[in-house]
Amino acid sequence: MLTISNLTYRIAGRTLIENASAQIVPGQRVGLVGRNGAGKSTLLDLIRGTLQPDGGDIVRQRDARLGFVAQEAPAGDATPLETVLAADEERAALLAEAETATAPDRIAEIQMRLVDIDAHAAPARAATILAGLGFDHEAQQRPMSSFSGGWRVRVALAAALFAEPDLLLLDEPTNHLDLEAALWLEAYLKAYRYALIVVSHDRQILNGVCTHILHLHERRLTLYRGGYDDYVRLRREAAERSQALAARQEAERARLQAFIDRFRAKATKARQAQSRVKALARLEPIAVATAEENSVRFAFPSPPPLDPPVLTFDGVAVGYEPGRPVLRNINLRLDPDDRIALLGANGNGKSTLAKLIAGRLRPLDGRETRASKLTSGFFAQHQVEELEPDRTPYEHLAALMPQAGETTVRTRLGSFGFGQDKAFVPVRDLSGGEKARLNFALISQATPSLLILDEPTNHLDIEAREALVAAINEFAGAVLLISHDWHLLELTVDRLWLVAGGGVRPFDGDLEDYRRHLLEERSAATAPAGGASRVGGDASPSRRDERRAAAERRKELEPLRRQAREAEKRIARLTEERRRLDAVIADPATYADGGGNDIAGLLRRQADLNRQIEAAEADWLSAEAAIEEAMAAGA
Repeated sequence: MLTISNLTYRIAGRTLIENASAQIVPGQRVGLVGRNGAGKSTLLDLIRGTLQPDGGDIVRQRDARLGFVAQEAPAGDATPLETVLAADEERAALLAEAETATAPDRIAEIQMRLVDIDAHAAPARAATILAGLGFDHEAQQRPMSSFSGGWRVRVALAAALFAEPDLLLLDEPTNHLDLEAALWLEAYLKAYRYALIVVSHDRQILNGVCTHILHLHERRLTLYRGGYDDYVRLRREAAERSQALAARQEAERARLQAFIDRFRAKATKARQAQSRVKALARLEPIAVATAEENSVRFAFPSPPPLDPPVLTFDGVAVGYEPGRPVLRNINLRLDPDDRIALLGANGNGKSTLAKLIAGRLRPLDGRETRASKLTSGFFAQHQVEELEPDRTPYEHLAALMPQAGETTVRTRLGSFGFGQDKAFVPVRDLSGGEKARLNFALISQATPSLLILDEPTNHLDIEAREALVAAINEFAGAVLLISHDWHLLELTVDRLWLVAGGGVRPFDGDLEDYRRHLLEERSAATAPAGGASRVGGDASPSRRDERRAAAERRKELEPLRRQAREAEKRIARLTEERRRLDAVIADPATYADGGGNDIAGLLRRQADLNRQIEAAEADWLSAEAAIEEAMAAGA
C-alpha cells in the first residue's frame, strides 16, 4: 500500500526527517504520533506529494486512491449533501455522462458500472455520514455559504470519508467536532476497511481506532503494533531494556578498565591487559531509549475557599434577545469543588449556558443566586486566536498584573511552562500549544474559584493534555468543561449535564452510559418506519425492555450515587480542616507563653474531626457497596 524508504526532508536548513523508513499494508489503521514540531503534518504532505523529499522514496501501490481532508470545503450555493456526493468523482462523472450518452452499448456500460459501485445508495450513505457529523436533514439542504468555517471543515471531512479512498490521511480530524460527533467518527473509523493514517492527540481515537502506531522521533520512524496505550507500554519496556543493557555494559567497562589499570605494567599480564584494551575499545556506547517523560507541567493557582453552593439557578431562562430564550427552566446548583462536563451536540446551547454560569449573560427569567466572591476564568478558542502576535507572554501577563514585580510575573509564567527561553518570545513565534498555555495563564491570573474551559485541548499535544488533566485534578476550585476529548473528561469530571431540547438536566450515569445513550438515539433515528431495525433486531421488544430496565436501574441508583458523592465531599472538607488543625498543633508557637491558645480545645477538636472522618468514610463505603450489590443484581 505505502512504502517509505530512507526518506530525508529538510526545511530552512534544518533536517526534519532523515533516513526514515516504514511500510503500511492495506487495511492497517495507523496513528502517526510525535512531539509538536517533529514533522507529522509535513510527512502527510510528503505522502500526498505536495512536498518533495530531499532524499529517499515514497511509493504508493499502483492505482491506489489517496484521500485527505481539504483545509476548507467550498462556500457556494451547493448544499453539504451535494458537496459530499461530488467527492466520488467516478460516480459524478458517470452520472453526468449518462445524461448525454446516446450509444446503446455505452449506456449499458454506464448503468452496469453505476450498479457495481452502488451509486444509487450513495445519497443515503452521504446523508448518514453528514448526520453522524452533526448535520440534520434541514442542515444538509442549506447552501454551504450559510455555514461557518468550522462546519465547512466538517463537510470536507464527510467528503473524504464518503469517497472511501484506499489510503485516507487525516490530520487532527476531531479538532472541529463536539464530543458526540467525535464518538461517531471513532466508531466509523474503527470499521474503515481500507488503510488509514491519522495524526491525532486524542487518545480515545488512537486507542479505539488504530491497529498500529507510527512514531516520528529524532527524525526516524518506528512502527508499533496496537493502539496508543500499547505503544506507550512498548516504549517504556524498550527504555527499561536499553537502560539495563547500558548498566551491564558500564559494569563490564569498569571491570575491563580495572584489569587494565592493575596489570598493564606487569610483564606477566601485559598480553592479557592489551587484549582488554582492545575489548574496551570495541564496546560501543549503547543509545539509551527514553520513554519520553512528560516535560510539560503547569498549575492553576489555588482560590480562596467558598461555602457551598456558589451558584444556583431556579427556573432560569437565558438567551441573547428578550422573549427568545435559547435555554429554559434551568434548575441547577454548582458547588465549590464540582467537576462538571457539559454534554450535547454543537448548537444545543452549551456555550450559552457556560456564559450564563460565567456571568457574561444575565437570566431573561427565573432566579439566579451567586456567591458574592465567586469569580471565573473562561477559556475559549477565540481568545487564543486574538492574542497580540507582536507581544511576548511576559508582556501579555504583566498587563494584567500591573502591581506585580517582574519576578512575580515570571514565576506565574513559569507555572505554565514558560521559562526564560519562551517568556520573551513574540506570540507569533509560539506553537499552538504554547499559545493555549499562555491563555490558561491569562484566564487564571486573578485566581478564579471557577474555571470554565471550552474545548481547551484543540492545540495541545498528548503530553500537554496529560498536564492539563493533572492541573484540573489539583485545582481547588470548581471546573466546568466543554470538550470532545473523552480521555480528558473521563479522568477529570464526576458530574454530567446534558444540554438538549432547549433545556439542561443532570445526566444519570457516566460517560459510558452516555455513549450507549447516543448509540440508542442514533439507532432509533435511523430505524425504518414501524420501529424495527434491520440490523440485528436492535429495536426488538426484548432489547427495548432491557434498555428501559437499565434506565430504571440507573434512576434507582442515583440516590446511592448522590450519597457517595456527598460523603466524598465531606471527607475532603474534614480532611482539609484536620490538616490545618494538625499544622497548628505541630507549630511550637502554639505552645509559647501567652499564646492564648486553648490546647485542650484544639486536641478535642482533632479527636472530633477524626470521628467525623471515620463516619463519613463508613457512609461512603456503605453507599459504594450498595451500588456494587445493586449493579451485580441487575447484571
